[in-house]
Amino acid sequence: MTVMSRTAAFAAATALLTAVAGLGSASAIPLSSPDCTSSVPYTAGQGGYDTFRIPATVTTPARTLLAFAEGRHSGAGDTGNIDVVVRPSYDNGCTWGELRVVASGDGDTRGNPAPVVDPSTGQIVLVTSYNSGTVTEGQIMRGEVTAAQSRRVFVQTSRDDGLSFSAPRDITAEVKLPGWRWYATGPGHAVALRHGPHAGRLVVAANHSAAPVAGSGDTGQERKYYGAHAIYSDDGGLSWRVGFVDDSYDGVDNANESIAAELPDGRLYFSSRDQHGTSAGNRLDSYSGDGGESLDRPYAVQPMLNDVPVVQGSVLQLRGAGAGLLFSGPSVPTARRSMAVWRSTDGGSTFTKAITLSQRPAAYSDLVQLGTSRVGILYETGATGTYEGIEFRRVRVADLRG
Repeated sequence: MTVMSRTAAFAAATALLTAVAGLGSASAIPLSSPDCTSSVPYTAGQGGYDTFRIPATVTTPARTLLAFAEGRHSGAGDTGNIDVVVRPSYDNGCTWGELRVVASGDGDTRGNPAPVVDPSTGQIVLVTSYNSGTVTEGQIMRGEVTAAQSRRVFVQTSRDDGLSFSAPRDITAEVKLPGWRWYATGPGHAVALRHGPHAGRLVVAANHSAAPVAGSGDTGQERKYYGAHAIYSDDGGLSWRVGFVDDSYDGVDNANESIAAELPDGRLYFSSRDQHGTSAGNRLDSYSGDGGESLDRPYAVQPMLNDVPVVQGSVLQLRGAGAGLLFSGPSVPTARRSMAVWRSTDGGSTFTKAITLSQRPAAYSDLVQLGTSRVGILYETGATGTYEGIEFRRVRVADLRG
């Protein structure tokens, strides 16, 4: 597609999506249970899987809600035979369709789903990570595996509202720099830029680990070698480039699992898990004013999210009147429990806790806007264990404003 035709397509698609979003309250779509607030798309032990983890969610232009996860066959561990799976909802998350395998591990590990809708075409673009099911993150970080066994990156697309996806296509050579060992996309939704000169760009927040300098005596498994980065595509996922790279590796702020949101002024806000850095805090953030190509400042601790433990979190910029930036994560600094949502009215400079969903164990999460009146939170939780299932909660935007 030429630049001109792609620009025109983006404008037309944006107008269509804006019109659809105007119908976005939950009441615009018939619901099986009009007052539903909670549903459970994934329950451990079902569908031939031991455990479901690593949620990610996105709403399609046809208003289908897609809930992605890792389907772990052999246990709750991060390696082994793991598929990327999805379940659709046609009523804003009250009920769910059948489970479908998007990327089969076939004995290996596929995961870290990062879905996004390309605004130019309406197709769903899904970026995921891979490694051999016989190796561990520690072995990869220590450089003890072959390139084929190590972390690799794949992209898939769906043109039929998530009913089917193309076969995974390897983009590792485009997005993994020499010297990197570990690699993880997201997890959680990626971002399609809506404003400025890079409108239409797809941005995936990611993280990596670097090899230590020769002769340092380090193995590479030390937490200080974690760093965040971004990858982006300006052609709907056909080709990819590496954007900014956080390469401090000094052990102060160890940026790990990351996610991004586009602010109303066009800047990108990046939020990252601090993997046990020596700085006082568990959440890091930064900004990019050029579509993810560079950072405006290095990652630094976000002190108003100190209640969050060391865990993945999600961010979402609300659209519509009274919009704000949301963050979701557990709210006990020493334990993965008590899923909560925070709100920022100043683009991530400060946050205020808006709502606590429950006091139960809870871990990874992803946020999605359900029209103008509700927000959805897809998150790991359980009555007594953190990974008993993945719940979807619907929250009124009005209840997040305080």
